[in-house]
Amino acid sequence: MIWSGVAFAQPYAAPVDSAGSQAPVATFNEERILGVIPDYQTVTEINGAGTVAPLTRKQKWTLALKETVDPFNIGNAALGAGFSQIGNQTPKYGEGGPAFGERFGAALVDFGTQNLFSAGLLATLLHQDPRYFRKGPEARIPGRVLYSISRLFVARQDSGRSAFNASGIFGMTLGIAASNLYYPSASVRGRVMAGRCETSLFGGITGNLMSEFWPDIQKKFFHRKPKV
Repeated sequence: MIWSGVAFAQPYAAPVDSAGSQAPVATFNEERILGVIPDYQTVTEINGAGTVAPLTRKQKWTLALKETVDPFNIGNAALGAGFSQIGNQTPKYGEGGPAFGERFGAALVDFGTQNLFSAGLLATLLHQDPRYFRKGPEARIPGRVLYSISRLFVARQDSGRSAFNASGIFGMTLGIAASNLYYPSASVRGRVMAGRCETSLFGGITGNLMSEFWPDIQKKFFHRKPKV
């Protein structure tokens, strides 16, 4: 899973019961990291790998849209536009109020297109699950850290097997390439695009680590059990 900003929206799914029928898919995980950061993407398989039903096509698109319009991520786009405004950094729209508006709009479109390409379009076409599946506290911390990083490049197919995270990587790349349509010419350069890819990958690592360890932090320091 790639976090272009913070997270992708994803619901928990219920395991198959002993009679062989699948229980209904639960609602989206509405818990927030530190009370503000959306954590829709986190899935914990209580009964082991393979017990979570794959998302339907509709759920994948809902996932992408829900995350895109989340108030925190809209605020995060405004904050990023503010930092970009200082010193006329990428995207180089210039200075002044209108330039900030263009930066804010571009940040929203950047985040939205990467979400829609990754969690919506490519996840549907390639039959990949855009969620993050926690390894959980039963595993050792170093292994969990490596696992979290590896999920940038390894995804779960709807069939349950592991595969290259083509929907995440190519969705990120397509979203960044699409920005060439509305970025100013000074920001349409290979070096700039490469830097944005690095930023998205770093965001993905950070997001996966937060998804992996936040339930443990919440339980240990805030004495709250994560909802499942």
